[in-house]
Amino acid sequence: MENFVVSARKYRPQEFDTVVGQSHITDTLEHAIDENQLAQALLFCGPRGVGKTTCARILARKINEKSGASDDDGFALNIYELDAASNNSVDDIRELTDQVRFAPQVGKFKVYIIDEVHMLSTAAFNAFLKTLEEPPAHAIFILATTEKHKIIPTILSRCQIYDFKRITIEDIQDHLRKIADKEGVTYEDDALYMVAQKADGALRDALSIFDRLSTFSQKNITLEKAAEVLNILDYDQYLNIVDLAKENKIPEVLTAFDTIVKKGFDPHVFIAGLGSHFRDLMMSQNPQTLALIEVGEKTKQKFFDQSQKWTAQQLIDAIEICNFADINYKNSKNPRLTVEIALMQLSSLTAGLEAKKKSS
Repeated sequence: MENFVVSARKYRPQEFDTVVGQSHITDTLEHAIDENQLAQALLFCGPRGVGKTTCARILARKINEKSGASDDDGFALNIYELDAASNNSVDDIRELTDQVRFAPQVGKFKVYIIDEVHMLSTAAFNAFLKTLEEPPAHAIFILATTEKHKIIPTILSRCQIYDFKRITIEDIQDHLRKIADKEGVTYEDDALYMVAQKADGALRDALSIFDRLSTFSQKNITLEKAAEVLNILDYDQYLNIVDLAKENKIPEVLTAFDTIVKKGFDPHVFIAGLGSHFRDLMMSQNPQTLALIEVGEKTKQKFFDQSQKWTAQQLIDAIEICNFADINYKNSKNPRLTVEIALMQLSSLTAGLEAKKKSS
């Protein structure tokens, strides 16, 4: 049996133009290489899984290629990676600074990639200062961190800082589509959107979820299966409960809630999600705010259709009811009752209006 290679490794970008969602950084780095204006100390900051280490490796290779080394010449020997999480002592940094003094045998530059640099001890940072301030002409340092605030100011001031941003849901979704097509995976677009949303801007997390979901669904990814794997309530369950509440069907609403709880979902997460659902319905009523809803296109249409059944004031009242239950949930001696009261209040919002219609 062949070893399975996870998508995050299999499809790791090898060129700047294949890096997802960081064009403001990749373009700058390419121009810096072309114009020989690359700083000798760079700091890549940003959340996990957005391409910091990937860009550092691509940059290191590009620097060596630019200096005349090729694959056959062994330019990879000029690239050194250090994980500061496990090599964070003064001795580790002194060993590194001793290596820096020697010029490369092949090419013009030695590139040092130090990942998780914020994990270095204060003493290690101080030992690194002088080398970083006046590095040899052949040395380039690329530091990467998820926690920029933990790096001492004297290090920050010596580096050219590149801030990586969270990758947008649309960019992640588009990347997942391309991989699914290459892997022969069939998918529902809204399911990939849900995966991208769950990843919270981290492409590596999205690819990990994609692999798990692809295996679970036997390469047929649907919205229902995505919700099951991610253990989140899909939009249809909220849509159903809101429709029942609109029709003042209190017993049916409470029964639907009980079914959700029996499936193992946290009532607190449910009521917070229901508040977000009503917020999305509010946004759906106006074409100008429709773009603020982070759901797939098919689901967005369902939101729009449901929003037309409610008045703006009813939706505002519904959001307030859910928000009140969310805030008071943890302090309640009977948390489930707090949610059930909120559901009964939601189911009664249009009761007066319906009674007037029947009497007329």
